Amino acid sequence: MAQNAKNLIGLVGVPLVMVLGNSMLIPVLPTMKTEMKLTSLQSSLLITAFSIAAGIVIPFAGYLSDRFGRKIVIIISLALYGLGGLVAGLAALWLDQPYMAIMGGRVLQGIGAAGTAPIAMALVGDLFEGASESRALGLLETSNGMGKVLSPIFGSLLALISWYMVFLAFPIICGVVLLMFLFLTKEKKQEKKPLPVKQYMHSIAQVFKQHGKWLVPAFFIGSICLFTLFGVLFYLSDLLEEKYKIDGVIKGFFLAIPLLVMSIAAYVTGIIIKKKLKLMRLFVIIGMFLLATSYILASFVQGAYVLIGILVIGSVGTGMILPCLNSMIVGAVQKTERGMITSLYSGVRFIGVAIGPPIFTWLLEISRTVMFLSIAGLSLVFAVVAIFFLKPKQVEQQGQGTKDSETKAWRQISEVLGIEPETVHEEQRERAMERYGFDPNELVKRVLSGKKEKEKQ
Repeated sequence: MAQNAKNLIGLVGVPLVMVLGNSMLIPVLPTMKTEMKLTSLQSSLLITAFSIAAGIVIPFAGYLSDRFGRKIVIIISLALYGLGGLVAGLAALWLDQPYMAIMGGRVLQGIGAAGTAPIAMALVGDLFEGASESRALGLLETSNGMGKVLSPIFGSLLALISWYMVFLAFPIICGVVLLMFLFLTKEKKQEKKPLPVKQYMHSIAQVFKQHGKWLVPAFFIGSICLFTLFGVLFYLSDLLEEKYKIDGVIKGFFLAIPLLVMSIAAYVTGIIIKKKLKLMRLFVIIGMFLLATSYILASFVQGAYVLIGILVIGSVGTGMILPCLNSMIVGAVQKTERGMITSLYSGVRFIGVAIGPPIFTWLLEISRTVMFLSIAGLSLVFAVVAIFFLKPKQVEQQGQGTKDSETKAWRQISEVLGIEPETVHEEQRERAMERYGFDPNELVKRVLSGKKEKEKQ
């Protein structure tokens, strides 16, 4: 088997592990709440603990992978991820009051998650080039999408054995993925030295100084998409079990519907947009309006099936937005800056996942209508923000165009004033005149032109 194929097989499971961390837990949360006698807020914090830890650590994981190598960071991260699941599972099995120990295990899992999918994406960029890189990234994204769809179903199946089996499954999954990655994926030797921490932070500041006008809204929009997605899934899981008595695998299938629609929409969007920034921007704006429409309509309906159908509209919107933001950020920022910016973007998205369930719980305590209309209003606000500020192409082109025109104008002025030589050849001629008193290149040209004239005669 060719090494590229081995690399890909070893890498394909890494993004899957990251997705399972929250999505597999969502259908089991109501049972956990009952078994541990928790409030809705306490059960939502099991998602928050994982996501905040991941969001904070992701940028540092990116830097550590630059300094010490991507493979070692992924190996340690997978080990921490599995260990966190083991801590949470054994705490549930052995302790009478396991909640705080489970929270500790979830934080450990979040720290591990930070070094999985984002670093795997960076490693693909190191190992593959051109069309093979695109195919490899596509396969990793497919793995990510499949994980989103299957994880609620898988979590529901594990809950049929016991509610804490979802935690004990993580060490097994991480162990398998770790062994495949360890023995199949070979990392190339790093040729360039990583930036010192101070310079790394300065580079980030410079990127935001140059691109912040559109980059900050892009970060917020990506975060809002995942904030609303996981908030709605958390609400749906509780609603299906408590009000409609839909539990087990059937509930897992219902929760997988919005995720499946989102994955399909993301796949189709990726095919359509290619590298067209104007189209990406349009898709983001339409997607935000679809999100807002979905939540406004959801505030008026009561039935579970109709509600899921309406929330699917929002899933289409999210599926349109996320691939466009990924492409915008990767395409409009220079290659040397992509690693740090994509790590920060992943971190901000995880913060969105973290705050979704607790904020939805708080809003739901006021009223269901307030919950849906609040997030609809937030989506509308950022749809308007996208219209006015999300313009990466314009910023990039204007900045570059201004710079080019200034350089050209200065060169023309300096040529007229005699400050700067007309061309690189003119610079070489001046240096040669200073050194030899004549230009050797010009002499050679005259000799050659004399020969050509004689041949013509």
